[in-house]
Amino acid sequence: MPSEPLTGAKAHIDTARALAATVDDIAADTPRKTIAHVGVLGAGTMGGGIAMNFLTAGIPVTIVETEQAALDRGVATIGKNYAASVKRGKLTEDEAAAAMARLTPSLRFDDLGAADLVIEAVYENMDLKKDIFARLDKLAKPGAILASNTSYLDIDQMAAQTARPEAVLGMHFFSPANVMKLLEVVRGAKTGKSELATVMEIAPKIGKIAVVSGVCPGFIGNRMLSPRQAQAQAMLMEGAAYNDIDDVLLEFGFPMGPFQMGDLAGLDIGWHRDPAKIETIRDALCAAGRWGQKTGKGYYDYDEARQRTPSPEVKAIIADFAAKQGLAQRAISKDEIRERLLYPMVDEGAKIIDEGMAQRASDIDTVWLNGYGWPAWTGGPMYWAAHEGLGKIVSGLEKYGLPVSPFLRAKAEAGAGFD
Repeated sequence: MPSEPLTGAKAHIDTARALAATVDDIAADTPRKTIAHVGVLGAGTMGGGIAMNFLTAGIPVTIVETEQAALDRGVATIGKNYAASVKRGKLTEDEAAAAMARLTPSLRFDDLGAADLVIEAVYENMDLKKDIFARLDKLAKPGAILASNTSYLDIDQMAAQTARPEAVLGMHFFSPANVMKLLEVVRGAKTGKSELATVMEIAPKIGKIAVVSGVCPGFIGNRMLSPRQAQAQAMLMEGAAYNDIDDVLLEFGFPMGPFQMGDLAGLDIGWHRDPAKIETIRDALCAAGRWGQKTGKGYYDYDEARQRTPSPEVKAIIADFAAKQGLAQRAISKDEIRERLLYPMVDEGAKIIDEGMAQRASDIDTVWLNGYGWPAWTGGPMYWAAHEGLGKIVSGLEKYGLPVSPFLRAKAEAGAGFD
């Protein structure tokens, strides 16, 4: 990380955060709905964390699960999290007890019917989510807001299952949801202005920084993450060491690199669980019991203090995959690693702006600064890109044979920034 932040970065971050709270086409006098009771469907890590935001803010929550054991685990985890907050001095014992007293655990789906805002936090399966919204439509009281915590899926498809699509929007919390500040609020094609304004207004009351996104795969944050991950995997197969790829992002100022992030999240998430079916490097790692930090080994080997060390076994697995695909190995410089990781993200951000999926470039900066650990010294990806030089980024993308969006090229040719 450079010793000095980019000129104007701090002022840009402050301005960007203030702007993100506004929605350009919603008047200040748009009616807001009263959110006096929240329902959360799913008491897992995400659902429990979401519930805590409202409980801490003084808003009662009914949390619903399908099985008693899962419900008990979820409530116990919430209790442990509050106990930890008391120990750290974040809350008093009385405040934590009052928050827990506002929680109503239930196994009855119908108990969500009294809520002013219902947030589903089940796993990422569109058929399941469609079924939930169809059931909520018949159950929820008139005027209730129906939200999905999806990180990727199409909100409009969920809204289409209801007779009140204006009530449906996305509320994408980031894990751990009781800690992370970012909230992507996904505006569907038919989301009502009152409903959107209400969620944007309640966000700071529950300690969140809200940014509006349109409906597209991955919304703002995960959509931009995808090309970075693709380039990390491509360079891995071309000869770059995964620890070098991670270290380049650490040196830039990120808290962790893509392979560290995979180990932390768990490489087994979404794995097909068949050790005989090995089609990717991740399949091979999981088949070898390398599931990440939870098993003490993933891309890296971990000691008892969770300190990482590159693994010879993993390097051999990667080399074997590259050989089978006939890919020549070469040395890849830190400059190439950095450019191939970051420049495609800028191009994807440009497309997000051009498509109207973000209201403004600074909203993208707010997402990445508060949800993904983009280093503050840069002001965010789009602010950094303007200082890096859009012409330089276009040239770099072309040098590596990577696509350049017409919008980014036009901005570069005009010598302009984004906002």
